[in-house]
Amino acid sequence: MNIFENLLSVVNIFKNRDVLRHSYNPEKLPHREEQINQLALLLSPLLRGGTPSNIFIYGKTGTGKTATVKFVGRQLEEASKKAKQNVVVHYINCEIVDTAYRVLASIARKFGSNVPMTGWPTDQVYDEVKKVLERKRARVLIILDEIDKLVKKAEEALYGLTRINSELENSSISLIGISNNLKFKNFLDARVLSSLSEEEIVFPPYNAGQLEDILMQRAKMAFEDGVLEEGVIQLCAAYAAQEHGDARKALDLLRVSAEIAERERDTKVRVEHVKKARRKIETDYVIETVRTLPIHSKILLYSMALISETSEKFTTGEVYCVYKKLCNRVGVDSLTQRRISDLISELDMLGVVNSVIISKGRYGRTREMKLETDDKALRRVLEEDYRLQSLKNYEGELRKFASLKFFE
Repeated sequence: MNIFENLLSVVNIFKNRDVLRHSYNPEKLPHREEQINQLALLLSPLLRGGTPSNIFIYGKTGTGKTATVKFVGRQLEEASKKAKQNVVVHYINCEIVDTAYRVLASIARKFGSNVPMTGWPTDQVYDEVKKVLERKRARVLIILDEIDKLVKKAEEALYGLTRINSELENSSISLIGISNNLKFKNFLDARVLSSLSEEEIVFPPYNAGQLEDILMQRAKMAFEDGVLEEGVIQLCAAYAAQEHGDARKALDLLRVSAEIAERERDTKVRVEHVKKARRKIETDYVIETVRTLPIHSKILLYSMALISETSEKFTTGEVYCVYKKLCNRVGVDSLTQRRISDLISELDMLGVVNSVIISKGRYGRTREMKLETDDKALRRVLEEDYRLQSLKNYEGELRKFASLKFFE
């Protein structure tokens, strides 16, 4: 029997699961009408042969920034054909195209210039961009998504793009910068800041009711009729609203809930599937985060995992004692307790650890913390690092040591 035949006999919950993915661009964006109209107004000079101001858009992850800008970009290109204007919208993800050279090469290649993605001097590529734009006589809107990933490496490219219009006669470039980092502008050079932030649009987080509307819209396209149990969409929306109003989180929750129901051969997506999906997504996030951490953060987490086998909550002093012991076993010089406190704060921000400052009366204050993930799963991921695999040889000794109570 073919191994897939059994899977094909499962009741199909999905009609089109792709509409629940981040890459899907819907034809309608609920609760972003204000931002859409604002963008359209700012970009309208392009339809009259003019050059609009550069625009900076910011807001937290999952607030619809990219989807909104892409939607307006499509509408702009359609309207430009009717207005007989040569308007071209070019989207660049700066997480991938992350250098000055690549940004300029991407623009040149968009207009048919055969610029290699590496190898030329940056000044030569810049000149090629000017030549090809003049030849095409185009009004170009460049969308720089995740622009904060670019700024440390290519601030001069940003400055060049914001000033390029003074060197163009038959064409123009306008920029839209998109960032999740609300403090991004603080790191910009003053020259770039004055040119880029001519207009600003802030995307606020969605509330639970708005997320519910978004999920209802996608669910109609994603699922067969009647497969969602009452309360599923409301629970996904409520969970995501707690996570800073992140629509991506809401969509992920709904999709993973349905995938879990499918694997369990259930004919409906139920509330318990949403709860399982939430645990799975959070665990997956933590695991991927932990894999990318530097060695001292990993040793610190290993210390916490050992202690948490006998104590749910622990203090900085307790963790530091075990951490120094593990550093000795691994052959790594330990950091100071002050630096370890900084690393704990970073782990707290990442959501791997939950910590609070508590008062010990006349003994001062200390940080009390607990792990936000399963300690056994955490240790399995940490032991994937070849530098920590030797700790398994001292497991009994380390567990006994970690079970002792230390005081700061």
